Amino acid sequence: MSTPFRHVALFGKYQAQGVRPILEEIAQFLVRGGVEVSVDHDTAMNSDWLDYGAMRIDELAQVCDLAVVVGGDGTMLGIGRELARHGIPLVGINQGRLGFITDIPATNWREALAPMIKGDYEAESRPMIEGGVWRDGEQIFQGFALNDVVVRSSTSSMIELRVTVGADHMANIRSDGVIVASPTGSTAYALSAGGPILHPGIGGWAMVPVASHTLSNRPIVLPDDQEVLLELVQGKEASANFDMHGLASMLLGDTVRMQRSQHKARFLHPRGWSYYATLRNKLHWHEGTA
Repeated sequence: MSTPFRHVALFGKYQAQGVRPILEEIAQFLVRGGVEVSVDHDTAMNSDWLDYGAMRIDELAQVCDLAVVVGGDGTMLGIGRELARHGIPLVGINQGRLGFITDIPATNWREALAPMIKGDYEAESRPMIEGGVWRDGEQIFQGFALNDVVVRSSTSSMIELRVTVGADHMANIRSDGVIVASPTGSTAYALSAGGPILHPGIGGWAMVPVASHTLSNRPIVLPDDQEVLLELVQGKEASANFDMHGLASMLLGDTVRMQRSQHKARFLHPRGWSYYATLRNKLHWHEGTA
């Protein structure tokens, strides 16, 4: 049992219809329990909901000790990236579809949230990728990713990437693109491209070619304690995407450099939460008769 939370920051997917009513209910629930509430600036402004003020993320991080996010995994990823450097844990209430990390259904958030606010929860940390794009010895772009880094062409044409891991040249990969995914991102784009699922406790990244032009280029799990470099050797209109949020256009000779971030995203789950149960539920795995 951990220390109860005192000040909660509320975030919502304000583009979704009907998010304000549930945010209002959560805020009232928290206040009745003696918890102070503040609301993310973008959520408040776009929902026309200023009852609890409107603070930007850096401001919230100075006063709040927990973030409650209402939305889907995409919303959770965006907030998780921003709050990781502040060490603020997140709880996700799912209004999306899959919900691998926003694991509390919107239908029973009260039952799940009540004990968590009092300090009764399961906690985990998820590693992040940080890096950027380098050109002629200079960094021209910096990005952070909780899910993945993707290099591909906007024209869906073949590109060739020279892959270096640490000091070792690994391979030249010709494909429609290459995904480097964290364990969190291993159940996203990398999974749909045929990559493996990585347990969050594994210190590694999944590197997955997208539609490889050489059948022997297969997904591989790389250690995350070494820098990974992807140099663009061939291809037009290529770009590097960090969580599909940060986008940098690349020229021939440009290199994407990635390393394990010193920051981790902290997620809290209801007591009894299981990563394997999440996989069974979301991927519809057969549970057997036992």
